[in-house]
Formats: sequence, C-alpha cells, structure tokens
Amino acid sequence: MTHHIVRLAPAALALVVSFACGSSAPPAATAGAPPAKGATVTRASFGTMPDGTPVDVYTLTNVHGLEVRAITYGGIIVSLKTPDRNGRLGDIVLGFDSLDGYLKSSPYFGAIIGRYGNRIARGRFTLDGKTYTLATNDGANHLHGGVKGFDKVVWHAEPVQNDKSVAVIFTHTSPDGDEGYPGTLHVRVTYTLTDNDSLEVDYYATTDKATPVNLTQHSYFNLAGDGSGDVLGERLTIDADHYTPVGAGLIPTGEIAPVESTPFDFRTPTAIGARIDADNAQLKLAGGYDHNFVLEREGDGLAHAARVVDPASGRTLDIETTEPGIQFYSGNFLDGTITGKDGHVYGHRNGFCLETQHYPDSPNHPTFPSTILRPGREYHSTTVFTFGVQK
Repeated sequence: MTHHIVRLAPAALALVVSFACGSSAPPAATAGAPPAKGATVTRASFGTMPDGTPVDVYTLTNVHGLEVRAITYGGIIVSLKTPDRNGRLGDIVLGFDSLDGYLKSSPYFGAIIGRYGNRIARGRFTLDGKTYTLATNDGANHLHGGVKGFDKVVWHAEPVQNDKSVAVIFTHTSPDGDEGYPGTLHVRVTYTLTDNDSLEVDYYATTDKATPVNLTQHSYFNLAGDGSGDVLGERLTIDADHYTPVGAGLIPTGEIAPVESTPFDFRTPTAIGARIDADNAQLKLAGGYDHNFVLEREGDGLAHAARVVDPASGRTLDIETTEPGIQFYSGNFLDGTITGKDGHVYGHRNGFCLETQHYPDSPNHPTFPSTILRPGREYHSTTVFTFGVQK
C-alpha cells in the first residue's frame, strides 16, 4: 500500500473549512456570516485549568437538531447528540460533566490525539540516521503522543459558520522537542457539523524538521446512548480484508494478515460481541479488540471505512476517511472505576472507538505507509462521521 499523508504546503495555513471529497467547495466561511436557519455555533465557559487558563466549550447544532459540544482542552468532544428511530435525542459518546473528570481520570475520552496516535515501540525511532527517544507512558512504549500529548493541552479555538454548516477550528503549536519529537509542528483541526448530519474532522499540520505525524480522534461511542451498558450487541462492518497482528505491548509484528476465517472478519455486519471472547491468541493479548485494520481503498480521497448499527435504538454511524487504517478498540480497559456523565459508571466494553489513522509503530516498520512529514510539505487528513437511523 502506497497511500501517503503529505502534500505540498500552501504559503500559509489559511483558516478554511474542508468539505467532503467530490463536492464543490462552498464560499469561504467567516465568523460574521449568517448561519443556516436553525444551525448555530456558541461558546461558553467549561472551567479553568489549575494554572488559571480558561477552558471554553463550543456547541455546534445543525438544522435537524444534532448537537456536538467540544472543549478547548484537548479538543475533546464532550457530547454528541443524535436522534433514535423515534426522534429522541441521546448523547452517544462517553465522557464527563465537568473539566475535572478529564483532568483526573480520562482514558482519552473524545480527544484529539497527537503527535502520534497509537503506539511507538520502546518510545524510539530512527529518522534520517538519527535516533530519537520519546516519552514512554504505556509500559516501555509511547502511546498517543506521550505523557502530555495533544489531548492534554489547551487549544486556541475559533467558531466558523456559513449557509451549509457550523464549525470550530482548533489550532496548536507543538514546540521542537515536545515529548521527544523533532521539529516545531503547527497543527489545525476543524470540526464541521453539516446539515447532512455529518461531523467532518479535518487535520492539517506543517513542520520545520522531519517528524512523524499521525493525528486521530478518540471518541468512545455507544449508539444506544451514554450509560446504557455494553456495546456488544451493536453490529459492526469494517471495510478491511487485512489487519495488523500485534505482539507484546500491543505493538504490531509487521505482518499484514488476512481477516478471512478469523474473529477479525467484519466485512459483513457482525455483532461486536459475537466472537470477542473466542479462543484466539490476538484477542487474548488485547483482552478483546484493540487492532488496526488495513482499509480497502483506491487513491487518496475519502473512502468508506466502517459502519455501526445499534438494533435497539436504530442509530447508525458511517465513517469515511482518507486514512489507510482504522483502529477498532472494544473498550477492554473500561472496568467500572470511572464514573462519567450523569453518574454513569463505565463498565467493561461500555464504549467502542474507531480511530482513523496510519498504522501503529509505522516509524519502525519501513513496509508500512509512511507517517513522516517533512518541511515544505503539508499533512492533511479528513474523516467524516455520518449519523443516521435504521427504521
């Protein structure tokens, strides 16, 4: 697979909203433009960091009443409300009611992940003949950007609206040496809620030194609604013929293995819990699913990656992405020790993640699609989450 993430950079990172591949771009959005009727973007306080830095929450609502709330701390999506088959709105992501929960005990609920989503073995990689040592925060390995990744910084935010959508643009500069990574990295992530009931997530970055970049979004979904129990009955489809098996520490072995005749075959709709406890070495290593799937795709544009249907509520989620992989995580480490929104206790497998990404540990696997961003190039990745109802 030769999918690449880097493209020629423009002279400057203009604050624009990118729309789904294949559609014509609307006029540039401006903060002063009138919103679509019924669509709004508003800002309010969400608390204060220990050092006194204020944290804001931006609420995006479309013409159908779908609502996305995201905070400047970590770019975290703290709630996402969609209707069930009876039209009742329900929050379908796990999280906390206040900033304090995210500061104390969050397993990356709803956050922007960077510089590198997923794991890098031993917190080490070699680039252009130089070996770099990263912060290790997952045993001996580096996970989700390190001790203080992008999920733990306060981003600058700007609301945006036009006649088709509402959005919030998050920007952050990661300094040279941040968590061990080379180069000053300028990052922009845009959440756009459209009147087509899609949440579009666009990632951009530039650097002044070669560095690995692998950004993703880490929402834990439960389509039946936050606090409604486990997700084992939700039916999942992943457009992947292969996956990347893991060894100790959930680090990929380097193999690209077929899903055929394994519990990792989600090419047709299958309940998440149907084979999760099968006698399978990979499932035992991870305590369930926590694996990268190699997406079937052609070219660099958006391609369908996954679909989830909750039979009880009728809610559906479709994911399209420009990324070559998607990490399916079945909430194996949720164990009832976290109390979230409305006093809900998050037990085993009460949420799932579908993180669009390049493969884990790619800097140490030359055969994997490259994650190296170089000066004069631009990182650009898009993922679209589309919400619907199955009657």
